[in-house]
Amino acid sequence: MGKRDVLAVAAVCAIAIAGTGGCAGSSAAAPPPGAARQHIVEPRPPDAAALPFSDGVLVGDTLYLSGKLGLDPTTGKVPASVDEEARRIMDSVKSTLARAGMSMDDLVFVQVFCSDLSLYSAFNAVYRTYFVNFPARAFIGSRSLLFDAHFEVQAIAVKR
Repeated sequence: MGKRDVLAVAAVCAIAIAGTGGCAGSSAAAPPPGAARQHIVEPRPPDAAALPFSDGVLVGDTLYLSGKLGLDPTTGKVPASVDEEARRIMDSVKSTLARAGMSMDDLVFVQVFCSDLSLYSAFNAVYRTYFVNFPARAFIGSRSLLFDAHFEVQAIAVKR
């Protein structure tokens, strides 16, 4: 199985791996047993410092980014502008990648949850400004998101 095949299996199976501990055909994409893990935690306001998750976990050359919301860091609320919310999310993705020594070009898979599918075009208008070549992506309609956000983004990146 070539590196491209491994990346494809990793992207398709990422959620299954997180939820069940494995995915058929994904053994080649799995990091070696005992591979070191680096947990990346972005600076957070004091009231959010103890949240039970890392913003990203780097295992080998693969970075798994947790769900990102586009909240205003001062108010903790969704910005009035959908464009600003999308920009804040993408900047957060970019920041977590940078902390892992990666860039937006290293993204191989992005998953977007959206509570209002009529915002698809508005999100895409912002999203496309962050890439030359687009990673694989899913855009999924969902019910309400935390803090009444319109979008939540998860991603997987692989160092080149």
